[in-house]
Amino acid sequence: MKMLKTLIASAVLASLSTPVFADTGIYGKVNVSVQSSDEGDGSVTEIKSNASRLGFKGSEKLEDGLTVFYKYEFQVDVSDESKEKNLKSRNQYVGIKGGFGEVVIGRNDTLFKQSQGKLDIFSDYEADIKVLWEGENRMSDSITYKSPKFNGVQFGVTYVSDEENDDSATSISATYGDKALKKGKYYAAIAVDSEMDGYDATRITLGTKIEGVKLGAMFQTQEAVDSGEEESGFLVNAQYKVGKFNLKGQYQTLEDYSGITFGVDRKLGKSTKAFAFVTSFDYDGDKADRDYLAIGLEHKF
Repeated sequence: MKMLKTLIASAVLASLSTPVFADTGIYGKVNVSVQSSDEGDGSVTEIKSNASRLGFKGSEKLEDGLTVFYKYEFQVDVSDESKEKNLKSRNQYVGIKGGFGEVVIGRNDTLFKQSQGKLDIFSDYEADIKVLWEGENRMSDSITYKSPKFNGVQFGVTYVSDEENDDSATSISATYGDKALKKGKYYAAIAVDSEMDGYDATRITLGTKIEGVKLGAMFQTQEAVDSGEEESGFLVNAQYKVGKFNLKGQYQTLEDYSGITFGVDRKLGKSTKAFAFVTSFDYDGDKADRDYLAIGLEHKF
């Protein structure tokens, strides 16, 4: 009887330790900075958790050349909030892919947002492009389809049901090349939002790498669905690695508004870096200008 109980306990433990997906894992990053912020009322010093996150992702091969995959990701505030305010939902979905392309269902970044590739080089910091531009949407009740790549070109569409919006919304894109500019020297994308989170918008993204310098440019037009107000702006940025240092600069506009940022990252290990940046936004008298200076640390796992 004792041996039987031992065998049963071992079987239960084995079943609990076996992942639902054959290839599954935990990942995340902690990104924290000490920051001086001046938003018009004088500078204050604060500790910022810059979209630190924890996630689970996995995949498993199915029949007929198909693969099922999933992601379940949360934003974790490691500096300010606690208890239920500490967690915020990020991309959480299940999908299937094969020769037809891939379909993803759940909460996910729209294809308009994804079309930026890796060219928002201050993403999650004060100079994130969402500060001035609309379109950086992560939508619930969404379905996204991406086609196979044809000579490096990929097409896709995101559909958001009217449960999330007052009306259904769509986001379409066409992309070409290497979004991270690591394996290829070129990246290009065009994306269009229709009634997504109250806006129609078009974004063109271009990136290239010349003699070790990564260059990026974006142009965006956006129109509020309700008011019909139209705005446009552009962005240019550059990155250059010198040893373990990555030097970065970015300039972004929206009509009379503008923001400029300079920063530097310093690799401390394979998964760890120190960083610093200075950001200044000019709102041309419409509201108070904003200035930020930060130094921080990021570790990925």
